Amino acid sequence: MLEPAEIVQRFLSAKRQVHPEVVAWIREQNDPGLVDRILRETPEDVVVVSRGTIPSIRPERDGTRFLADRFEVLEGAAGSSSPVTSVQDYVHYFRDRYTRLGGLIRARVRAMPIEALTRTSRYRGQECTIIGMVVEARTTTKGHRLIQFEDPTGVIAVLFNKNRPGFDESERLVPDEVAGVRGKVSDEGSLFYGEQVFRPDVPVNHAPYISKEPGRAVMISDVHVGSNTFLPDAWSRFADWLDESDEVEYLLIAGDLVDGIGVYPGQEHELVIPNIDEQYAEFARMLRDLPSHLRIVVGPGNHDVVRGAEPQPAIPERFSSHLPTNCTLVENPALVSLQGVRVLMYHGRAMDDLISLIPQATYDRPGEMMEEMLRRRHLAPSYGRRTPIAAAKSDRLVIDPVPEVLLTGHVHIMGLCQYRGVLGVNAGAWQSQTSFQKQMNVNPTPARAVALDLQTLVPEVYDFS
Repeated sequence: MLEPAEIVQRFLSAKRQVHPEVVAWIREQNDPGLVDRILRETPEDVVVVSRGTIPSIRPERDGTRFLADRFEVLEGAAGSSSPVTSVQDYVHYFRDRYTRLGGLIRARVRAMPIEALTRTSRYRGQECTIIGMVVEARTTTKGHRLIQFEDPTGVIAVLFNKNRPGFDESERLVPDEVAGVRGKVSDEGSLFYGEQVFRPDVPVNHAPYISKEPGRAVMISDVHVGSNTFLPDAWSRFADWLDESDEVEYLLIAGDLVDGIGVYPGQEHELVIPNIDEQYAEFARMLRDLPSHLRIVVGPGNHDVVRGAEPQPAIPERFSSHLPTNCTLVENPALVSLQGVRVLMYHGRAMDDLISLIPQATYDRPGEMMEEMLRRRHLAPSYGRRTPIAAAKSDRLVIDPVPEVLLTGHVHIMGLCQYRGVLGVNAGAWQSQTSFQKQMNVNPTPARAVALDLQTLVPEVYDFS
């Protein structure tokens, strides 16, 4: 049996890091060739090898590969999130974000430490690349973009001239995202003239995994049980459709299961079920009426009775005890494997921040926001805005590995996108327009469900309105 130190060293020799869970799992398999197969089949852009990067690899016996279980929670299983214990957690959190995302950029470009550019004159006037985290982004009085970048060695101001290459991309840089910039250092060393932006991004050659066996998954979000705008008739039609379908094996629900209590001022006037326990009891009854052969995966959202800070814990037992036995609770976000097809479930609250920060972004086009998340390889790149984030020693909101499907909700508008082999699905809602949405001029597209063929990754939209 391989010792842990030997397993770690073999990954380091291949310029990879390995998660302790993977080390323990490899030891359990007692398969001498397993490390080599993992290294061979792990995508080149993966810096830290976790269980999520190797869903299809199992020990080989007599030349036969045993594929992954038909359903598996790879990341975000109930009970895996942890509370913030000290201010030091924030240091670990941002360092982990920078290291992982910076590593993805560094795999494509050679970068210089900021300190080397600011403290010596050796690189003045030369073209080079830096990788840093955006501290601040603003437009100057002359219309140029001035971005403060920070790496572990220092801080430098990067100027994007409105008449030069790279300006358009600089307008889309948001605080706290990790990016690379190619350009030149000023003669005095205090300013960096940026001309090209690099993001962690999804590799151009990313090839999604497809199931070897038939299978169909249905994806929805934002049920909002208890609201006076919940659509019971549409849900009944959806439930009847599931009952008549023999092909659907999985149902994924990406948060806001109930409308909640006290989520916003005056909410009590818009509830038909004003008790939180009764809201979850009704939601459980609705799921028990669905076909028992379904594997139902349920994650929380910002209306659910868990902490608002992401990653959000799974729904606690007090409110989930009545759910059917075929229901699996996950956290927000969570990475699940459906016959090897990886689906990253994220409720999507950070879309509020991205829409407020990115020019021309709008709630009407959620697919574009999913693409922005994938480009940044992060679900909630900006810290300290409308989306609260619980710092931990590792950043669970980093998108690593690249999934086959990114499933979101929150904005109540149906949207699909295809970005470098990743299918983005925003699943709409089961709630008609609310008074708040009327004020914001948001027109939801309720009662939609997306069915995904796991052998082709082709989505099909069904309207039950």
